[in-house]
Amino acid sequence: MPEPGQEALVRLDLNNLVFQVHLLTLQKLERHAALETLNRLRQMTWHQVYQDAGLKWEKIVSVKPPAGADAIYSLRISQARRATAYREGDFIRLLTIAPDHDSAYGKK
Repeated sequence: MPEPGQEALVRLDLNNLVFQVHLLTLQKLERHAALETLNRLRQMTWHQVYQDAGLKWEKIVSVKPPAGADAIYSLRISQARRATAYREGDFIRLLTIAPDHDSAYGKK
């Protein structure tokens, strides 16, 4: 529980089966980079996520969000890959790890 006046930290939801398959089948170096990003995310507030130039949190308008989500977003999870996710309260619900930058936006 955050102190009064303190913003809550991002909570990770890694339970999506597609996300798990994508994460666990990455090559070792990319998997390690993705895990470092996830560890960093859980130590951030949502305000920090939105402002972080390295994550590049961006709304995806070309992909319909799942039921209950306002929008889907992409974020840099490693040097070469982006993940898709949406926010639900304090949780970031991770959906996929795209094989390349453009496919995160539904362009392939």
